[in-house]
Amino acid sequence: NKVNVKLNTPVDATDLGDFTHVVVATGVVPRNVKFPGADHPKVVGYTEVLSGAVAVGKRVAIIGAGGIGFDVAEFLSDPRGKLTDTGPEPGLAPDKSVEEFCAEWRIDRANEQRGGLAADSSRPSSHSSPREIYLLQRKETKVGGGLGKTTGWIKRTQLKDRGVQMLRSVAYDKVDDQGLHVTVKGKPQVLNVDHVVVCAGQESENSLFAALKAASPATRVFMIGGAERATEVDAKRAFDQGSRLAVALESAETGQVFNQPVPWTAKAFQLLQRFA
Repeated sequence: NKVNVKLNTPVDATDLGDFTHVVVATGVVPRNVKFPGADHPKVVGYTEVLSGAVAVGKRVAIIGAGGIGFDVAEFLSDPRGKLTDTGPEPGLAPDKSVEEFCAEWRIDRANEQRGGLAADSSRPSSHSSPREIYLLQRKETKVGGGLGKTTGWIKRTQLKDRGVQMLRSVAYDKVDDQGLHVTVKGKPQVLNVDHVVVCAGQESENSLFAALKAASPATRVFMIGGAERATEVDAKRAFDQGSRLAVALESAETGQVFNQPVPWTAKAFQLLQRFA
C-alpha cells in the first residue's frame, strides 16, 4: 500500500467528508497571555523567536519556565550567537565542537583526572549570555522543577552558568514602553527589557475534530498527540496513541482514545506526588 503525502495543503471539514476514518493530529498552538499590554509590540511568541521572524533585543524577559521556556532561554543565551548594533543576528548558533562541549562540562578526554572530570580551571572563562535574560514563573516551586529528572539539572546548570536570572512567585502586572511590570514575592518592580517572550504553555488545536463531526456524522474521527491533550506534550505518547489506534481502527468509535495502560502502582505513585 502507498501513503499519499500532501505538503502545504490546508484542509477543512468539507475536504474530508468522503473519508471513512480521519485522524486529527494537528498538535498545539501557543497559549495567549491576558494582562494589560499583552498586545504591546514588545510582546512576542516563542514561535516568532525560534523561527527568526523577530530579532530579539539585548534585554529579554521570558514568561513561563517550563520546557519551552528553558529551550528559548538556552537558544537566546547561547554565547556563540551573534549580536549586532540593532539586536541579535537571527538563526541558530553554529554547532559546538567536541572540544567546546568537553570544556563546558569539564570532561577529561584523556581520562587523567579522577572520575573523568577536568579541573574547574579548564572551563572556558567566558561563556555568559550575550543578552540579559530573565526566566520567570508564577509558581512558588523551584524554577524548572517540572523538567525531566535526567535532563533538568543540565538545563538549570547551563542557564545559571550563562547568567540567566531565574525568578519564581512572579505576578505579571502589565507591559508598557518601560518594560515588563511584575510583582515578585509581593514586591513590585519593572524589568527594563526590549522584548517579552511568551512561553506560557500550549492549547490543543483540534477545531477540525468538532467541525468534521458536525459536517460528516458518518465519518469516524479521532485525535492523537497534542490535539487530544495539550498538557505535557509528549511525542512518545503521540506515537503510542497512533499505533494503538491503527491496530483497532476498524472497530474504534469516534472520539475514542487509545492510551498505554497505566499500572495501579504508577497511579498510586502519581496520587502520592500530588500531596507531597
